[in-house]
Parts: sequence; C-alpha cells; structure tokens
Amino acid sequence: MTKKVKNSASKLLITLAFSCMSVILNTGIAHQIGLAKSTNPQKCDIFAYVIDTDPQGLNVRSGASTNNTILGQIPINETVQVISAAGDWVQITNASDGFQGTGWVFVPKLGLTTRGYGTNGVDFYASTSQQRQKVGRIPANTAIKLLGFQGDWAQVEYQGVKGWLAREDQCGAALTSCS
Repeated sequence: MTKKVKNSASKLLITLAFSCMSVILNTGIAHQIGLAKSTNPQKCDIFAYVIDTDPQGLNVRSGASTNNTILGQIPINETVQVISAAGDWVQITNASDGFQGTGWVFVPKLGLTTRGYGTNGVDFYASTSQQRQKVGRIPANTAIKLLGFQGDWAQVEYQGVKGWLAREDQCGAALTSCS
C-alpha cells in the first residue's frame, strides 16, 4: 500500500512539474524571466526621436518586452530622453509630445542624426572611447540606424559598419540639425 502511495505521489509531482513548465512557456513568463536574467540595464543619458510610422504612435510599455502593458504612445518625430538600456529595449522619459512619464520602447523604433553641420562629418569608434580605433566617418546631418546605448554613447550602424557615436556628435531631434 505505501509503495502505491509513493508511486502516485511521484507521478503527481512529475505531472505538476510539467504543468508548471507548460504554463511558464505558454504565457511568455519564460521570456520575461530570461530577459531579467540576461540583461543588466545600462544607465544612459541620450536624446533620440521616434521613427515609428504607426499612425497611433510608438507604443510605450511598462517593461522591456512586447508582453508588457502599453502605457501610451508617442507620435513620429517627437524627441525622447533615453535613461537606460536593456538589450533591444530602452527606458525613456521626457517625450516632447504624446506619452508623459517613464516607460520602455523598442530601439529600432528610434532614430538619431549626426551633427557636424558645416563640417566633413563625424567619426565613430570601435568602443565607447574616442581614444579607441575609428571605424569610419559619417557625413553631417545623416540619419543613422540605432543599435543600442551605453552612458552617453550611441551604438550605430552606417553603411553596414557598426560603431559608437559620441554624445557631441549626436542629434536627437528629427526636425532640426542640432547645430
């Protein structure tokens, strides 16, 4: 009799474990747990602008995942302040229009332009230091693809080359040259 009870208890525990795993995987909790473990938010202080063409605006979420609640939207070309980064997501605040408060947005929905008006462009670097190797030069007032942020540096891609752009060479406003 006690052997049957032990076998039943073992089967119940195994079934319960598989059920819990199924719930975690199917509800997206696994993604959120993985995100929390795999990314350490980096502090930032950068301005960027919204390039999302959705007529409703860029979704601002309560966390760094599409599984998080939408808190509001920000229209295209509006400027935001990026205060931290976690992978492909950034925490923003101080939107020039639309959503007011702090929330998370997907990096590819933000844009940045180079400064350097009246010059032959700006340098970008292999790492977040101007003492490091230059990887290229970007013409003045050029829209560039954003990849991420660290401190006051923006990770960018220009003509297939990835590198880091210093704050003084960044323009986070869509409708001005930041000169």
